[in-house]
Amino acid sequence: VQLQASGGGLVRPGGSLRLSCAASSERVRINNMGWHRQAPGKQRELVATISSDTGGSTNYADFVKGRFAISRGNAENTVYLQMNSLKPEDTVVYYCSAEVIYSDILSETYWGQGTLVTVSS
Repeated sequence: VQLQASGGGLVRPGGSLRLSCAASSERVRINNMGWHRQAPGKQRELVATISSDTGGSTNYADFVKGRFAISRGNAENTVYLQMNSLKPEDTVVYYCSAEVIYSDILSETYWGQGTLVTVSS
């Protein structure tokens, strides 16, 4: 399973971007999908996750609550991150993730290649 992330770029403070991520195969069962981010020299940190449940239960890091919104596409193998009110400190590489369920006892998390978001005037 490969994840392809896109949507990063340069935006002014206060602006918005929408990140997208799609899994290469629609024939796998994907449970949770999410977005993480990592700054140089720092550990990767959670941004937001969304489950495969009806309605999609979501979880957000405190530093993005009220500004970012995670959602899944109709195909269920895609995930989006709408980022509003962006701040310079949101300038990092964002990675999408997908938990693929192979059986009741076996799952694996896959990661996208990362997309850079730069917030600067």
